[in-house]
Amino acid sequence: MESEIYFGREGRLATITLNRPKALNSLTLHMIREMQVQLETWTDDPDVGAVLLRGAGDKAFCAGGDVVAVSRSAKEGGELTRVFFREEYILNRTMEFYAKPLIALIDGITMGGGVGISVHGSHRIVGERTLFAMPETGIGLFPDVGGSYFLPRLPGRLGQYLALTGARLKAADCIYCGVGTDYIVGERMEATLTALAEAELGAEANAEIDDIIDGFASGIGEAPLAEERERIDRCFASDEVSEIFAALAADGSDWAEKTLSKLQAMSPLSLLVTAEEMRRGAEMSFDDCMTMEYRLSQAFMAGHDFHEGIRALLIDKDKAPKWQHASIDEVTKAEVDSYFQPLGDQDLIFG
Repeated sequence: MESEIYFGREGRLATITLNRPKALNSLTLHMIREMQVQLETWTDDPDVGAVLLRGAGDKAFCAGGDVVAVSRSAKEGGELTRVFFREEYILNRTMEFYAKPLIALIDGITMGGGVGISVHGSHRIVGERTLFAMPETGIGLFPDVGGSYFLPRLPGRLGQYLALTGARLKAADCIYCGVGTDYIVGERMEATLTALAEAELGAEANAEIDDIIDGFASGIGEAPLAEERERIDRCFASDEVSEIFAALAADGSDWAEKTLSKLQAMSPLSLLVTAEEMRRGAEMSFDDCMTMEYRLSQAFMAGHDFHEGIRALLIDKDKAPKWQHASIDEVTKAEVDSYFQPLGDQDLIFG
């Protein structure tokens, strides 16, 4: 059998290739563990100047974590619900504070867990095939893998909008939001990789990488999000989901009507927990955000909506989830607050 993940070396450039193209390179626990070990090894390797991540195939960088396996494990009483998120978040933190440049080629589908192994890197290259999203509220979950940290720090209220709606962004929007740093067209991608492999990548590796990428980067057109930016900032200004719904209803534009309809199909509990997560995360350190996210992950694993979302969208594919609550009005503040409670000796604490 082919390996799920490959590690290589081209000059002083270390490479990670996610190798599950038929599964859109979704992350398994094995892949997460292998990456963690390899990144730690490369940290102390003087012959490695930078690390590059890419996905096999022509469709995806990484479509997320293997959430079907996680949900199945929960129903069977397995430990994957606990271990998967813990080790995934530790990997996300390793990438956030990595001592060497991390370059992610997100020219393809990049969602959920795929965002977690790319957005924390120093260089995030998007291309013509990029499709970026944090779609968790649509499967009864919440934006994790560091989403509580990076989303509230996007310009204006873009993070709140992306977190709640799961909106899908192409390359221009990724650059506009700041989740992508550079745009390189497909025909220049291999030449870019060759130049990176031939670079010295010494003490000034970041500057070298910047210069190389600048030499291959292309201009990019107007971002569609820019056209709706005023509406997004206005309609998503509140931390209260009910007020966001009201603002969209009052706006009356086609965009607002479609956005409101989309939100009304999401898990009501996920929406309210996510809004609270964004509010808290805006004032928290990265480490504290990851502690919070692990608490949320375990609460969702013990609940109904995540497993129902996985059933409806990824297993039975009837696209008709029966959420625990019929509307956001049925979700109480006490329910939302309960998802943020400490886990005692099961907490994920850094430092």
